[in-house]
Amino acid sequence: MKVLLFHIGRDRYGLPLAGIVRVLPLLELKQLPLTPDYVAGLMDLHGTPVPVIDLSRLAGLPPAAAQFDTRIVIVDYRAPDGAMHALGLLASQVRGIADIDPQGLEDSGVATAPFLGQVASDADGIVQLVELEHLLPPDMRALLFQDASAA
Repeated sequence: MKVLLFHIGRDRYGLPLAGIVRVLPLLELKQLPLTPDYVAGLMDLHGTPVPVIDLSRLAGLPPAAAQFDTRIVIVDYRAPDGAMHALGLLASQVRGIADIDPQGLEDSGVATAPFLGQVASDADGIVQLVELEHLLPPDMRALLFQDASAA
């Protein structure tokens, strides 16, 4: 399985390429008042507003630093009702693509954030997978995608 490697804090994470639409450089975002601090803002993707989540803040860490290797990863986010939504993920220290053997994946054994999945080890240490389907709690899905859910 191919994954995009990035950091949350000092730890490495992987996002399966199958869910990624595109990777963009850091863009200026429109702030969204009265949202949790992990909602980085709203971006314009070819005329379509796309909410952006700061993965560092979602994990309870300081915000992602605006560095040369910070990216906005656009993913196809599938809501539990099956509706697809474009969602931006603010990711720090994007390092490129790695190949992870699915046979080498194991449960972490620790119940932390619901969006953090299985782990694999390589020469550089542990990589933990981000599970898009568990990324947003129901109240946040309703807030970010209210137009789609009201239809």
